[in-house]
Amino acid sequence: MIMGAARAYEARVRSGRLVLDEPTDLPDGTVVQLSDDPYAHLEEGDEMNDEDRKRLHAALQRGLAQSLSGRGRSMDEFLAEFEEP
Repeated sequence: MIMGAARAYEARVRSGRLVLDEPTDLPDGTVVQLSDDPYAHLEEGDEMNDEDRKRLHAALQRGLAQSLSGRGRSMDEFLAEFEEP
């Protein structure tokens, strides 16, 4: 399997077969996985357990609430903290 940036491909079903007509620069023989679930790729490599996922969702909710209450900051401000002087 070739790893790298994910790309969405569109295929049509004809006579019970998936027909893909998309230009690509992938080499011949590359295997491409297709799914009828647009979020299937999000589950790959996810090693979170239920408790980790609860903590993540709670942190996202806190962050959203802070942002909506005016306590957020711009991405530029955030990234500036990581810039070298």
